[in-house]
Amino acid sequence: MEWWKESVIYQIYPRSFADGNGDGMGDFRGIIQKLDYLKDLGIGGIWLSPHYPSPFLDCGYDVSDYCEIGAEYGTMDDFKEFLTQAHKRGIKVILDLVMNHTSNMHPWFIESKSSKDNPKRDWYIWKPNNGTFPNDWQSCFKGPAWTLDKETNEYYYHFFLKEQPDLNWRNPEVKKAMFDSMRFWLDMGIDGFRIDAITSIYEDEELTNQGWTPEEFEEKIKAKNSDSEFTPGKTWDHYMRYQTKQPELHILLQEMRELVDSYSESKLLVGELSDTEYLGDGDNELHMVFNFPLMAEGIDKKTVVNNQKIRLPLHIGNSWQGNTLSNHDVSRIRSKYGKDLISDKSLKHSAFLMATLKGTPFIYYGEELGMKNFNIDDIKDFMDLKSVNLYNSEMARGLTPAEALKIAQLDTRDRCRTPMPWSNEPNGGFSPAGVKTWLPVDPEYTQGVNVADELKDKQSILNFYKDIINFRNHSNILKFGDYEEIPTNDNDLLIFKRTYSNKSLYVVINYSNDKKDLKLFIPNNLNLEWGNIVDKSVIDKGDVAILS
Repeated sequence: MEWWKESVIYQIYPRSFADGNGDGMGDFRGIIQKLDYLKDLGIGGIWLSPHYPSPFLDCGYDVSDYCEIGAEYGTMDDFKEFLTQAHKRGIKVILDLVMNHTSNMHPWFIESKSSKDNPKRDWYIWKPNNGTFPNDWQSCFKGPAWTLDKETNEYYYHFFLKEQPDLNWRNPEVKKAMFDSMRFWLDMGIDGFRIDAITSIYEDEELTNQGWTPEEFEEKIKAKNSDSEFTPGKTWDHYMRYQTKQPELHILLQEMRELVDSYSESKLLVGELSDTEYLGDGDNELHMVFNFPLMAEGIDKKTVVNNQKIRLPLHIGNSWQGNTLSNHDVSRIRSKYGKDLISDKSLKHSAFLMATLKGTPFIYYGEELGMKNFNIDDIKDFMDLKSVNLYNSEMARGLTPAEALKIAQLDTRDRCRTPMPWSNEPNGGFSPAGVKTWLPVDPEYTQGVNVADELKDKQSILNFYKDIINFRNHSNILKFGDYEEIPTNDNDLLIFKRTYSNKSLYVVINYSNDKKDLKLFIPNNLNLEWGNIVDKSVIDKGDVAILS
């Protein structure tokens, strides 16, 4: 059973979801206590962001042990109980697999840097110091992608922070060690992996120069040239063409697919990328990629229609798509589309769209409450080192603290990782009163943006999510059906049809503030399956509906 095609998957950021021991930080005891909430919401799968031991310089994506639990989250027994309790409720669990790099505190790297002849020296990418950097490659977190180790007088490569050295995947010992870590969790019973930073696992062996300075790259991005070669996305791909998407990646994914397919129960491999070429022939590489273009472009009618026309034909064979509008790296839906207003129609439109498009919906924790980005006012409270580094560099350029803080606030991923508000009690019920939480709790929990208050409000965002998710859970048409756009001459009226086993549903979103007549576009004899429209031939301003 390909469970991911039927399920709604919920991303949990462990530090921010539920504090079970009252120390201000989320943990597995807290998650266990909230599994019934997720079951009631209609969740069929959990994507767990990194739970491994980590110095936490890149918010957990700098792993120092692939086969352990970070002490702040609990013990291995706590994890096993979490997994057991999730499975008892019919909820699958996939883990974040950070394959591109380790923490510089990982024992492998500590050994590797200890001497040039250490057996693990070649587990990372080291190059001689010839008086300058090995080439002009840049880190995606800005600055050179090479750091000099003074003890051995050689440079090591890092696509991310200097504290995140890249593994050398061309070394078979590295591949074996990483595959062994996958088996460790698969043997325990987890249901698959979301593979982080998948495109940067390999880099060009010849170390070919990019040929652009960082300043030239920034100029091309800002220009937003419509030329086919240098749109912003293609500009990034061109700039990083020697550091990402190398040919060996296809072979590695095929080997990973063989590994997970060797287990009797279906295991999911989903990559942090949107390129459908890494689905292989539909059965031999990744099971799923994300529809990131939709997350980047928006949820208005024109964008959705164009996205589906482009994306769906790219999926061949048995391949699949994950639909999401937010995650731990980007702005929350309410801040991106709704001008931070809890009443904005975009919050319900986005939930409805994710539940009705073809593919698996991924929900980032707290989106079902309408959480927004939260600006942290003191750089000392930032946890995202990337943004702290940016703040310091802007200060060095001569900006005032206030100016540098504003830039850091716009950049930081902390803004979308604040603790989940469970009630209107102190700290939003996330942690006991008086406890300093690892990131500040958005004080709007006192204004009804919390689980307890929203459960009592029939018109809340939370109850809307519950209703549409559970409708999807009982509809094979929405889970498996084909997609067909129903053309209209109205720029604000989106209609598409989902069809499965000769049965169809019509999905309707009215993006405007006017009533819309449906008679011109869909049959007159349809029944209302979901939604609150009164006249089946008319949809009110901002409303959504499903008809059959």
